[in-house]
Amino acid sequence: MPKNIFVLGLDELGLDTLRELPDADRYRFHQLFTFAELQQGEEIHLEALIEEATRRLESFSGTVDAVVGYWDFPVSSMVPILSRRFGLLSSTLESRVKCEHKYWARLEQRKVIDEYPPFTAFDPFDDEEVAAIDLPYPYWVKPVKAFSSELAHQVDDAEGLRRAVAVIREKIGRVGKPFEYVLRQVDDLPPEIAELGGVACVAEGMVTGELCTVEGYSRNGDIAVYGLFDSITYPETPSFLRFQYPSGVPDHLQERMRDISERIIRQVGLDHSTFNVEFFWDADADQVTVLEVNPRHSQSHGPLVTYVDGLPNHKLMVDLALGEKPHLPRGEGPYDCAAKWFLRHFVDDGVVTRVPTDEEVRALEQRIDGTKIKVLVSEGDRLSELHDQDSYSYKLAELFIGARDHEELIEKYERCVDALEFAYE
Repeated sequence: MPKNIFVLGLDELGLDTLRELPDADRYRFHQLFTFAELQQGEEIHLEALIEEATRRLESFSGTVDAVVGYWDFPVSSMVPILSRRFGLLSSTLESRVKCEHKYWARLEQRKVIDEYPPFTAFDPFDDEEVAAIDLPYPYWVKPVKAFSSELAHQVDDAEGLRRAVAVIREKIGRVGKPFEYVLRQVDDLPPEIAELGGVACVAEGMVTGELCTVEGYSRNGDIAVYGLFDSITYPETPSFLRFQYPSGVPDHLQERMRDISERIIRQVGLDHSTFNVEFFWDADADQVTVLEVNPRHSQSHGPLVTYVDGLPNHKLMVDLALGEKPHLPRGEGPYDCAAKWFLRHFVDDGVVTRVPTDEEVRALEQRIDGTKIKVLVSEGDRLSELHDQDSYSYKLAELFIGARDHEELIEKYERCVDALEFAYE
């Protein structure tokens, strides 16, 4: 009988990707909430979401064989909580929170590595703690839990810190308060982390270099890395322009990042899970620095791995959830390189007055081979009210493109941008 796999936040792109699995007839994929139900809105009612998910799973007439997800919070926390309730295979909640709580993660990292920036935790609502941050400008301030660089700010002086903290105070509760619920579910939470809580921040020293992400998985204590992805930003901004696969990082630095990733994953005890570790790397200085650790694979990388290797990294998520040995082919895809591009709008605010129609998008995908386009905004959207945005720009669309080489990759993207018509006022 096919295995029933419930996917938190399953979207159209994710379902299409899962259906590309060669043994897809072995599974039945079920949507457990839409992405919008999980992450959008003024508040994330995590406890209510978990109870509703429990009700839906208990009322399912067949077997519940796995609960999985490839999104960030709250999905990353809901997977182990629901899996434990239903006796399913998953990593522990504690090991995931050790990755996702930015301050706890740094405390764990410094036990086994030296490649991390200076850091300190603070309460953004305590003026004395904010004033006591002892890091040289410039540095970053960010919530201990956020996603997609939301509420992360580079501060260059005291006035910049004041402005950043004002924004954080206004919006940190949306993720911070439900994250506090997660912290209360962790057995033996260290007193230092319990006292700090989820509505808190971390300040981290600046690190320069290029961005690279290591992806891998852990099973029964064995840790494997299967790919490295370059993260390339728009010029003069921290906003991502594209994720590119395979990586162009020098081999010896790739090997160093693999070793550091394995040490961190072993230290936090993450098992039966995919993961990704984000790094800054500096070829001139011959050094790498850990940016953050995520207890999940990146859904953004799924189509890229398919373009190059022939199967999506979602395959590993499914294998691990069912207790099967993970496997991905190498170099068996139709393209030699691939990228996920982010089409962004760099303004303070505005209202969207036109987006490409579905017909225009489908025609463009057919005209340019190896292209998938996902429009993220709708007519009437006010940019400043969109969620899941960084602090410097607004995402309008995501483009997944496969190509023979980097030149063709860029050429295809530019053709798409020229054809996609957005308007604002």
